[in-house]
Amino acid sequence: MNKPFISLCPEITRTNALTLMDWLEDEGVTRYLSDSRHVSRFIEQVIGRVQLPILTHLFNQGGRFFMAYDRHDVPVGFVRLVKNGADCEMVLVIGQRDNWGRRLGASAIREGMKLAFFDMRAEKLIAKIHPDNARSIKAFVRSGFVLESETPAMKSFAMGSERYLRLLRESPAVHAAEIYITELDQARLRGLVELEQGPDIFELEHEIERAIIVDPRQVAEDVVTMNSKALLQVDDEALEVALVYPEDADDGAGKLSVFSDIGTAILGYKEGDAFSLRVPHRTCQIRIDKVLYQPEAAGDFHL
Repeated sequence: MNKPFISLCPEITRTNALTLMDWLEDEGVTRYLSDSRHVSRFIEQVIGRVQLPILTHLFNQGGRFFMAYDRHDVPVGFVRLVKNGADCEMVLVIGQRDNWGRRLGASAIREGMKLAFFDMRAEKLIAKIHPDNARSIKAFVRSGFVLESETPAMKSFAMGSERYLRLLRESPAVHAAEIYITELDQARLRGLVELEQGPDIFELEHEIERAIIVDPRQVAEDVVTMNSKALLQVDDEALEVALVYPEDADDGAGKLSVFSDIGTAILGYKEGDAFSLRVPHRTCQIRIDKVLYQPEAAGDFHL
C-alpha cells in the first residue's frame, strides 16, 4: 500500500472552501492556473454569502468539482471536469508544495479519467497546460495523453476514449494490483452494468475493463470470484463476507453486493492483496486475508 493513492470526493464542505482559499494564496500553486483569480474570487464570495456547511451545488456550476484526498483523509488538491459536448476538460491542482513530487498528480489524473470516461461518458478528455508547467506536462504524458495542439501560451493534450480503454486493458496493473475475473462472471456483470443506472456503477465497469479475464476452470483458487466467501481485514476489524449479485445481497448476513463499495473493490483480488478504499467520509485499508470458499475451486460452476 505504498503506491500513491488519491480518491476524488464530490462533496465540497465549507472547510474545503477555506482550504482552497489557502492554496490559491500561494503563487507557486496558482502560477500556471489560468483562472486562479476567478476561482479565488468565487470562493471568497461563496464563503461570505452562503452560511451552509455543504457547498457542493455551488462548486458544480458549469462543471463537476472534486476534492482530492490522500489515504490519510487529508485534502491535497482538487480536480474539475467540464463537459462540452462529447469532450471533457480536466483542471487539476495539487495544493500544497509539500505534496509535490509524490506522484499524487498522476493518481488524481487516473481517477479523473475514470470519472470522465466511465461516469460522464466523454469521448475525449483534454488538458490545457502552460508550456512552462513541466511537472504537469510530464504527469499527463506519463498517463497516456498526447499533444494535440499548442500555442506560445498553451499546450493542449488529449486522451480519446478508445485509447484510454486500450491502455487500460494492455496495462491493467500499472498502478494497481492485477485482478482476475472469469469469463462467466464478466458476461454476467456486463449485463448487470448495462441495466443499472446508479451513480456509482462506473467503478464496477472500470474494474471489469481492467481485469485479466480467465477461464473459470483455470482461475487460481485464492482469487475472489462471484459468490466467493472471504475473510477480510478492514482497518482493525475482521469481516467474513460473501461477494454476491445484487438480488442476493444481505448486509446483515455478510452478503455484499458487487455493486457496493467494498464488493466492487474486492472483486478479482487474491489472498494477501491489500489496498486503500474511499468509502463515505473516510478511507479504509482492506486486506484479503483468506478466500474461504470459491465456487470454481469447489467445482460449483453453476453459481
